[in-house]
Amino acid sequence: MDKILEDLYHSYTGEKAVPSVDPITGSGSDRRYYRITGKSPACIGVKGESVPENRVFIALAKHFKQKGLPVPEIYAVSEDEKYYLQEDVGNVSLFDLIQSGKKEKNITGYEKEMVLKTIRLLPSFQYKGAEGLDFSVCYPVPVFDERTVFWDLNYFKYCFLKPSGIDFLEPGLENDFEKLSVKLTEETGNTFLYRDFQSRNVMIKDGAPYFIDFQGGRKGPVYYDLASFVWQAKADFSEEDRLMLIDVYLSELQKFGTVDRDHFYTVLNHFVLFRTLQVLGAYGFRGYFEKKPHFLQSIPFALNNVCGLLKQGFPEYPCLSELLTRLIAEQSGKTEKITHPSRLTVRISSFSYKKGIPEDPSGNGGGFVFDCRAIHNPGRYDQFKPLTGLDAPVKAFLEKDGEIFLFLEHVFGLAESSVQRYIERDFTHLMFSFGCTGGQHRSVYTAQKLAEHLHQMFDVRIELFHREQDIQFILESKK
Repeated sequence: MDKILEDLYHSYTGEKAVPSVDPITGSGSDRRYYRITGKSPACIGVKGESVPENRVFIALAKHFKQKGLPVPEIYAVSEDEKYYLQEDVGNVSLFDLIQSGKKEKNITGYEKEMVLKTIRLLPSFQYKGAEGLDFSVCYPVPVFDERTVFWDLNYFKYCFLKPSGIDFLEPGLENDFEKLSVKLTEETGNTFLYRDFQSRNVMIKDGAPYFIDFQGGRKGPVYYDLASFVWQAKADFSEEDRLMLIDVYLSELQKFGTVDRDHFYTVLNHFVLFRTLQVLGAYGFRGYFEKKPHFLQSIPFALNNVCGLLKQGFPEYPCLSELLTRLIAEQSGKTEKITHPSRLTVRISSFSYKKGIPEDPSGNGGGFVFDCRAIHNPGRYDQFKPLTGLDAPVKAFLEKDGEIFLFLEHVFGLAESSVQRYIERDFTHLMFSFGCTGGQHRSVYTAQKLAEHLHQMFDVRIELFHREQDIQFILESKK
């Protein structure tokens, strides 16, 4: 963790910062997040290189907080505005909750309750959030207009469509883009457009939703956010659930004015089409250009949404409709590879140097070996001798002075880049081994942490083997 964040935390609380071992990852963000603990309640330290983006997030967070909306409180900001501390609203996103609880196509139980709480709050964000808001603080533009529509449509064209290699008539596509842009900007209204209102940006803490990552917001129509949430690609809501969510949203929306439901549904369809194109552009950029494989895994879900949209038909956009039909047909042969992007198995072991480095059962001759013996050894103390690196007292001992965090930060960086390259090259096996004196405390802790970290970051099979404890776990690919 950056020393400036440590100093900012100390200045705010008067205490020494104790960072979590795992930096909190943002799926599409360049910001870095760290959970910081001490005697005071935990908070989140944020490092963002874009000062204008930081400014708008901080300004909007303070405004929404004043309006009684559930967003993280801002505690402190550095002088250069690249660092700030915000309230910790937990580590479980609504998306995680949906995926963990979704055993059938439809959402049920506690997950459904949280989804409904979230969608009921959306009109309040759009209307109450706009009350008294100086939209000039929004970045990079204060309002949703035809120019911003074309930015996103070109995002789709240049980052997804052209890399796909499909042929198309550019004049015809541009004509349809112009007609779609006019349709989307016919109704604006004095409402706040969140812009990235989706389940990954909703955190669940103590049975209540909290909203994050609204720094791209601006003045704009209410349809966009509803389309973003209900048609989020990997949330993969059933048609039944979508209709239910729209109905609940409209019931709440009526508290702020009269709603013509037939007209609303008609306009909403155009926003769903637009949002889906923007999302495909984002997946293409992050996946094809930035080489982040988990974005490629979302493409089939977005294409499924396109299939559903085309069934309704968009005669206003003949070139775009024909192009999307061909695109789905041509992508179908690639979908299997995108859906299952990797055959990679990552084997992670802990071991005792006294008993030798683990053999590689794949026959590839082994991989990375990390020596943990420079880290302060819990095994020297009687109270820890019967325990392992999986036990809470040992974890607390290792994390107390922060030494192990720096060790793992370097390990994580090296491991992430290697796993990503192995996936890109379609390799099948990669091995990491962690050794210490007895293979009981430090090596077990670090091997476990790397396994959990890589399982969160990548859709790969992970075999975790604590050799000296004869403990083995399998963390299956998320697919």
